[in-house]
Amino acid sequence: MKKLRVTVDGKSYDVVVEILDGGAPAAPAAAVAPAAISAPVTAASVSAPVSAAPARPAAAAGNAGDVTSPLAGKIVSIDVKVGQAVEEGTQVATIEAMKMNTYIYAPKSGKVTAVLVNPGAGVEEGAVLLQIA
Repeated sequence: MKKLRVTVDGKSYDVVVEILDGGAPAAPAAAVAPAAISAPVTAASVSAPVSAAPARPAAAAGNAGDVTSPLAGKIVSIDVKVGQAVEEGTQVATIEAMKMNTYIYAPKSGKVTAVLVNPGAGVEEGAVLLQIA
């Protein structure tokens, strides 16, 4: 174990870090003070700019035909059209977050009944992208 001091947003925190290089066994977790486990993260403490892009509301629970976003990001492409038949597992959209593309697949077979987002739109995690019936 190694003690370190971390400063976040001008506030210092003393933390204990476990070194995992095959050295001595780690101390039990109870030996770490609760205040030293985590530091609050605020928008002011993050150096990257915060996007002000509008987002769609989160999906309503229960509709098996809703294709939802697994993460917050920007829609790169919608690969299907309303009325198109799709098989379960077909790629239907691509989302970019942190310069990495995530592919979205149809959760079930059916016909695309609605496309609710356009390429370039910002979405939150859980937002409904399209619907399949």
